Amino acid sequence: MAKCGACGPGYATPLDAMKGPREEILYLPCIYRNTGIEKPDYLATVDVDPKSPHYCQVIHRLPMPNLKDELHHSGWNACSSCYGDASKRRNRLILPSLISSHIYVVDVGTDPKAPRIHKVVEPVELFWKANLANPHTSHCLGNGDILISCLGDPSGNGKGGFILLDGETFEVKGNWEKGEKVPPFGYDFWYQPRHNVLMSTEWGAPKVLADGFNPADVEKGHYGRHINVWDWNSHTYIQKIDLGKDSIPLEIRFLHNPDAAEGFVGCALNSTVHRFYKTEKGNWAAEKVIEVPNKKVQGWLLPDMPGLITDVLISLDDRFLYFSNWLHGDIRQYDISNTRKPKLVGQVFLGGSIIKGGPVTVVEDKELQCQPEPFVIKGKRVQGGPQMIQLSLDGKRLYVTSSLYSGWDKQFYPDLVKEGSVMLQVDVDTERGGLKVNKNFLVDFGKEPDGPVLAHEIRYPGGDSTSDIWI
Repeated sequence: MAKCGACGPGYATPLDAMKGPREEILYLPCIYRNTGIEKPDYLATVDVDPKSPHYCQVIHRLPMPNLKDELHHSGWNACSSCYGDASKRRNRLILPSLISSHIYVVDVGTDPKAPRIHKVVEPVELFWKANLANPHTSHCLGNGDILISCLGDPSGNGKGGFILLDGETFEVKGNWEKGEKVPPFGYDFWYQPRHNVLMSTEWGAPKVLADGFNPADVEKGHYGRHINVWDWNSHTYIQKIDLGKDSIPLEIRFLHNPDAAEGFVGCALNSTVHRFYKTEKGNWAAEKVIEVPNKKVQGWLLPDMPGLITDVLISLDDRFLYFSNWLHGDIRQYDISNTRKPKLVGQVFLGGSIIKGGPVTVVEDKELQCQPEPFVIKGKRVQGGPQMIQLSLDGKRLYVTSSLYSGWDKQFYPDLVKEGSVMLQVDVDTERGGLKVNKNFLVDFGKEPDGPVLAHEIRYPGGDSTSDIWI
C-alpha cells in the first residue's frame, strides 16, 4: 500500500494510515462450532465497495481442513511495524483456532478476493515446542517474526504464554517469554518497544470457559483480573496490575502514537474501562476512567446484568475510543482528547438482552428511561448484541459483528446460534462525535450456503486500527 520504493507494508505513521484507501473487501472468520452444523469454520471475504454489484455480499469462502476449530482473531505476517523493511509484504493472514489450537496461515496476496491456505501449523507443534495451547491474538513484529498469545496449556489450564512463529517459514520457534514467571491466564496483548513494554490481559482457564460461563467460576479464581507487564527486551514478566476480582480484562490497546506511554483496556464482567499509563517511577499503573452501570433485571442468569464490554478500539488519530456492550446491546463512542476523562459523544443500540418484549425485564436502570426497541434492519430482526468492531482507516465507518464466542453465544443468545450472526455498519461523526446506523448495510450470515454461521472479527487487507502497531 505504501507509495515509496524503499518501504515495507503499512504506513509510516498512524496519521498517514488515515489517508489510506477506502476498504473494498473485509475478511471475517465464520464459526460452525456449537451450531449443530457439522461443517468446518471458514474465512469469508465480504465485498464492502458501494460501487460494486456484489456490495454487502460474501464473495468467497475458504473452508478450513478441520472441524470445530473455533476460528477467532487474526493477524498479519507483516504490518506497519515492518514499514522500514522493503523485503516484507503483507500477504499472509495468521488465523489461530481458539479451541483446536490449529494455526492457519492464509495466502491473501496472490488473490486478495479469493484467499487460499498456505500452511497449517498443527496443535502438537504448540504443545511440544512451547507447552501452550488455545492461541488467541496474533501480531507481527518489526523483525518479521509473528507473536501469538495463548490462553492455556495443552491440558486446558490457564497459562499466559506466547508462541513465536518464524515470519518466513511459519515454523514454531518456541516460547517468546523467558524465565520461570508466567501469568496464570492469557488473552490479548499489545507491545510498544519505545517504552520497552508488552502488556497482556487475562480471560480465563480454557477448560472452564470452553462451553459456557458459570459465575461461580469467577469466585473460584478461574477468570483473570490483571494487566500483565513484560519487559520487551528481556521477554520477562515484571509486573501485574490488579483490576479487581470481577474484572476479566479482555482487549487492550495502546494509543497509536508510538511515543505515548498510555492506553486503555476493557473489562468484560464489571463493564469498566481502565486507562493504563507509565508512572514517573518508570513502572505501570491503571485507573478506572469509564464505568457502565449494571442493570437490575428479572428473567436472566443473575439479578444484575453487566454491559459486558467485549471489544475496544481507538481511532488512528487517538481521538476517539469505541467499545461494545454485548449484553446491554449498545456501542459507545468517547472523546479521549483528555485520556483521564473520556466523554461520551455517541451511542447506538443494536439488539442486546434488554430489548422490549424479550424474556428480560429491567427493574432498575441508572442510564435508560425504558428498554430499547428490538433492532430491525432491512426487515430482519437482529439477534444477539454488538460484539467485534472495526473502524475504517479514516474513522468514518464502524463495522460491527454480533458473535462473541460460540460457547457463550449458545448460552446467552440461543436465537443468534439458530439464525446466524450479522455484520452491520455504523456511520461516525468525526467532527463532533455521534453514531448512526447505515440502514442500507446488512450482511446476514443466517443465509450462508451451509446454514447459519457465527461471523466474528473483521480485518481489511491493508491493515486496520487493531492489527497495526507503529514502533
